[in-house]
Amino acid sequence: MAQPVRARRLTDEEGQRLLRIVRRGTHPSVRVRRATIIMALASGNTVPAIARLVAADEDTSGR
Repeated sequence: MAQPVRARRLTDEEGQRLLRIVRRGTHPSVRVRRATIIMALASGNTVPAIARLVAADEDTSGR
């Protein structure tokens, strides 16, 4: 079984930048999706929960 995925704590500046990307809606959809994933992971969500959030398979590698 794979080890849990963990992310470091985001700085306030990083969190605000990601939030702007997600909320603004003027960025490409891939960028919004990646920002959403990073924010969810940094918030402590599990991979299955994040996969449901972005409607992806848990094994999606992002490539």
